[in-house]
Amino acid sequence: MEVRYSERAGLFQASAIRNKLFDNPEIITFAAGKPEASLFPLGGIDKALAEVMGGEGKSALQYGPSEGLAGLRELIASQRMAACGVTTTADDIALTSGSQEAIELSGRIFVDEGSAIACENPSYTGAFGALAPYAPRYVPISMDEDGMIMEELEQALRTDPDIRMIYTIPDFQNPTGVSMSVERRRRLAELAAEYRVPVIEDCPYGDLIFEGERRPAVKSFDKEGWVVMLGSFSKTLCPGLRLGWICAGKEILEKYVLAKQGMNLQCGTLDMCLAERYLSLNSLEEHISALQDLYRERRDLMLDCVKRYFPAGVRCTHPHGGFFVWMELDPALDTGALLLKAASEYKVAYIPGRSFFPNEGSSSFIRLSYSCVDLATIEEGMKRLGAFVTEEYKKL
Repeated sequence: MEVRYSERAGLFQASAIRNKLFDNPEIITFAAGKPEASLFPLGGIDKALAEVMGGEGKSALQYGPSEGLAGLRELIASQRMAACGVTTTADDIALTSGSQEAIELSGRIFVDEGSAIACENPSYTGAFGALAPYAPRYVPISMDEDGMIMEELEQALRTDPDIRMIYTIPDFQNPTGVSMSVERRRRLAELAAEYRVPVIEDCPYGDLIFEGERRPAVKSFDKEGWVVMLGSFSKTLCPGLRLGWICAGKEILEKYVLAKQGMNLQCGTLDMCLAERYLSLNSLEEHISALQDLYRERRDLMLDCVKRYFPAGVRCTHPHGGFFVWMELDPALDTGALLLKAASEYKVAYIPGRSFFPNEGSSSFIRLSYSCVDLATIEEGMKRLGAFVTEEYKKL
């Protein structure tokens, strides 16, 4: 067919995470950053759904406001935003179809073709896909064990007036698992105000902390409204509801709501009613505590397997929360080129690290997720992957 597609359609990117290779049941995959399905709170959701349909069924099946139901926005402000140190109200909250939609809406609002986005290097590959139709260029900012390096970011802001937004995942970053220090969070909010560039603070993993105290959000240091915080129920309640939110000041939030109206009018009213009723009837904090315990145990086993099954030169991060371990192999190895061999010969799969770099980046990294893999499978899968990497090291 000779279809005349738009130039924008040519910019769409396939997701590195949604590779059909990972659907093969014979392959142990550490690719998916999915929550553990066995802990979905089915009983609480079932009860909440029954109450919604029994008491407000007709309104739950009708159109709703583009910014989302007021009751749910109030609960997000008082529960989820307060948990990360942000004092706000329902007026500063708008619902989205997961934080993925909020990333795409950020591109619509802030990015013109050729304008720049500053981001961590590496960063979330799904954000690059969401923003691709707006044809940005990226200004990658280096990271260390305390997150994005603020001196490098400030230099970029000083020398590049076309930077339109700063994208960051400060808590248990995807893909590295690294968290930004409190000092850098405060400095990031200051730089945003000084250079008048909005920060998009993507925070899907912040609740899933394994050790220590939760760090305050970058938004908590925002005095002038330059930080836009994105949250999600996908990792803490369930992803099938497709519910996330934006917390921003009135002027910016209005732009998001208008952009959402043009995209899909609103989030599903039934989904919002269900989430509101569930949060009213149950303690999400108790559910999050169970998730923390499960993911901590899986992380510990994965890191232990690295020590037991991998060559001594392999390095990896030690995340204190979230879903991911970021592994660095010898620079001579191309993990993208080796993926098919790992899957076909060793029956194990991972996400090659190259897709997480916005521009040029190393091909020797691997992202591993422990979130939806049970302990026995982690042990076996890491044993296979370790054997595979060991064989490749012997060839160097």
